[in-house]
Amino acid sequence: MTAVKSKKRKSAKKRRKIVSLDKKKARAGWLFVLPFIIGLVLIYLPIIFDSINYSLNEIVPIPFTKGGGYELKFVGLKHYHAALTEDPKFSEILITGIKDLVFDIPAIVIFSLFVAVLLNKKILGRAAFRAIFFIPVILSTGLINEISGLAAAGQDYMSQTGTVDDGSGSSASGGVSQIVSVTDFRWLFQNMQVGNGLLKYVTNIVNDIYNIINRSGVQMLIFLAGLQSISPAIYESCSIDGATGWETFWKITFPMISPMILVNSIYTVIDSFTSSDSQIMTYIKSRYGDVANGGGREIATAMSWIYFLLVIGIIALVAGALSAYIFYQRRD
Repeated sequence: MTAVKSKKRKSAKKRRKIVSLDKKKARAGWLFVLPFIIGLVLIYLPIIFDSINYSLNEIVPIPFTKGGGYELKFVGLKHYHAALTEDPKFSEILITGIKDLVFDIPAIVIFSLFVAVLLNKKILGRAAFRAIFFIPVILSTGLINEISGLAAAGQDYMSQTGTVDDGSGSSASGGVSQIVSVTDFRWLFQNMQVGNGLLKYVTNIVNDIYNIINRSGVQMLIFLAGLQSISPAIYESCSIDGATGWETFWKITFPMISPMILVNSIYTVIDSFTSSDSQIMTYIKSRYGDVANGGGREIATAMSWIYFLLVIGIIALVAGALSAYIFYQRRD
């Protein structure tokens, strides 16, 4: 009896140690995210509350004779209605941004996956090539991005003022010519039943290759992390069974990396809509300072919330469409 009781006590102590270890890990996790939670509660939540409040109210200035300042007059969804119906440019920019996003997501995800598969192979200078493909991500942030913006503004100014003398005796316009045209691809695929819509899509991708490479650095790293997490034993068994590289990619690599496709698609949506050169964000900022047209700040705030809800809706659609094809490996 005493031996049985001692065994029960030992098992109870082990359970207590396991529970206490899980609690310690949970506490460590909470300590890790504690700075973010504090910043969210003390900084971001008040700003979010004020933003919603301004979008549903109208700012009425108080004369200095009565103490100055302003007061809020509740108007409901008036500013949201005005942003969607009275400002045609805002709706036009929203539709254009969604169309561009529909074309950008497949191009960026496919290109980053293609580069990640190449860079995952054992080749000479693999680390250097990885750094080269990630350099555009570094160059598009911070001070370098501001310098690039000033240079682009200078090029736009020269293109608007006239031609530029390049010293060769002939004048050239400030704009950049296209790499290829639809006619070139129509000649290339003349023996294939390819529609004009696909030709225009491929043409736009080729002409926008610089922008695609510039926005594929983070997605490429995520795909690389996913590729390196696949066990080499799986590929060895496939080669022993006589599977080709094409079959191995579609039967092993693609299903195993499908969760990363979902992550990169959502990241691409967020990155496209929140980038500093986004036309929608630029227009909302300009509308915020346009007090002459009346209700500039209130309408701009309503536009921001419409934009936010639109991004959340697109993310939900992308996640819902891709979740049905995602393969999650069980780790028992």
